[in-house]
Amino acid sequence: MKTTNKDNSKYLSDLKIGQRAVVIKLHEKNKAIRRHLLDMGITKGVEITIKKIAPMGEPIDIKLRDYELCLRKADLRQIEVEVIE
Repeated sequence: MKTTNKDNSKYLSDLKIGQRAVVIKLHEKNKAIRRHLLDMGITKGVEITIKKIAPMGEPIDIKLRDYELCLRKADLRQIEVEVIE
């Protein structure tokens, strides 16, 4: 089941390999995790590309700001994005 919000917005966890999106909003309630995501550069307006998905579905390798991160699917479910490709 895909989680879709508005017209072209989804959560980062819904994207497939090679898709690109721009961050709209972080929905993380836990302040420490939210701060950690922000510190890693996941901020409103940043472009993110899905690079790799591990065989069991996580972690997911994303590219942003000229570097790559591996994140859990649970964290990606908290990042609302607008798909651009």
